[in-house]
Amino acid sequence: MNDTTAKKQAPAWLVGAIAGLFGLFYAYAVWTGVQYLVTTLQELSVQSKLTGVDLALAPLAWVALIAAIAVPVAAFAIAMVMGRGKPVWKLALLLLVGLAVTSVFWLDVQAFTTTQQVIQQ
Repeated sequence: MNDTTAKKQAPAWLVGAIAGLFGLFYAYAVWTGVQYLVTTLQELSVQSKLTGVDLALAPLAWVALIAAIAVPVAAFAIAMVMGRGKPVWKLALLLLVGLAVTSVFWLDVQAFTTTQQVIQQ
């Protein structure tokens, strides 16, 4: 065997199955981000009606909540690009690391948005 021998590629259905399985977890993270943004806006609206004070999200809170939606999409895309042409276990590991980064970012967003600094009067 010489160095010019092509590497054995994983079957496309296996790569698709792994990407699809991890894609469901990433889609759940995106959907949770959308739901958290909508719920936060609804809670501010209810509090505004109850207190009579016009409450809104601070600009940094908007950035954090929108980033909570965009980070899973970006992490999935980056992991898929980095895992292209690699063995299946490396692709799965990259997707798992991207999911872990997404989870840590999600916890940071929740910690940030539960403080009173998010509300702008």
